[in-house]
Amino acid sequence: MARAAGAMTAALAVAGGLLGAGVAGADVTPAQENPYERGPDPSEDSIEAIRGSFSVDEESVSSLVSGFGGGTIYYPTDTSEGTFGGVAIAPGYTADQGSMEWYGERLASQGFVVFTIDTNTRFDQPGQRGDQLLAALDYLADRSDSDVREVLDEDRLAVMGHSMGGGGSLEATADRPSLKASIPLTPWNLDKTWGEVSVPTMIIGAENDSVASVRTHSEPFYESLPGSLEKAYLELRGASHFAPNISNTTIAKYSISWLKRFVDEDTRYSQFLCPNPNDFDIEEYRSTCPY
Repeated sequence: MARAAGAMTAALAVAGGLLGAGVAGADVTPAQENPYERGPDPSEDSIEAIRGSFSVDEESVSSLVSGFGGGTIYYPTDTSEGTFGGVAIAPGYTADQGSMEWYGERLASQGFVVFTIDTNTRFDQPGQRGDQLLAALDYLADRSDSDVREVLDEDRLAVMGHSMGGGGSLEATADRPSLKASIPLTPWNLDKTWGEVSVPTMIIGAENDSVASVRTHSEPFYESLPGSLEKAYLELRGASHFAPNISNTTIAKYSISWLKRFVDEDTRYSQFLCPNPNDFDIEEYRSTCPY
């Protein structure tokens, strides 16, 4: 009888312990899966690849559209994982969207809606290019073909741009703080101070840039961004001002990682950004890691 009573006591204690664990566990819910996570687990190989895991289609936008000069939209065709964030990309002074074409399918195949745009004129200044980047994002959300709008998450948008287009991306982030990310590429702008920017920003400069030298453009831009901001500065070793116009694995892998981390909130990509990378093709890297 004593043995039976002891067994009963032990069983009640175990049951009570399990119940207590269940009650305690009720206050500690498992981490919510990121609803914006897209694609397989990333690796160095996957972010350096010419193409990602998503099939891509494209749509041409007429130059007669209002607000910017038209362009090309590249977008994933598989919606089984949900919608995708979008990014508009502007060319530099006197250039057209063809100079940024290589970003289209490369970024879209990683899980983004990508809009490489033409500007209203090839001589538009950074402020005008910033306005046109925002107009292009508005077009994506409101006026693009239904095939594009069906795959786009209009609440997760970003900007990129080269040279004056890069200066334009800074202008766009200052004007629209709801953007999720910005990547100015060898940016040029007469305005050197961007303390008002609150959008996560990665500035990519080039060591041998003779048009927008890092000393007078990229570095001051980066240093003027708020210290509390999630930001990074990547300087391409031995590269010229026009490095962003040609397919470049270093630009692609860190642009993908930045967009994934801040447009998709995908912390799987933090490993490629923090601690500061030291690839051979990087002359200097600064950041506000961790993020």
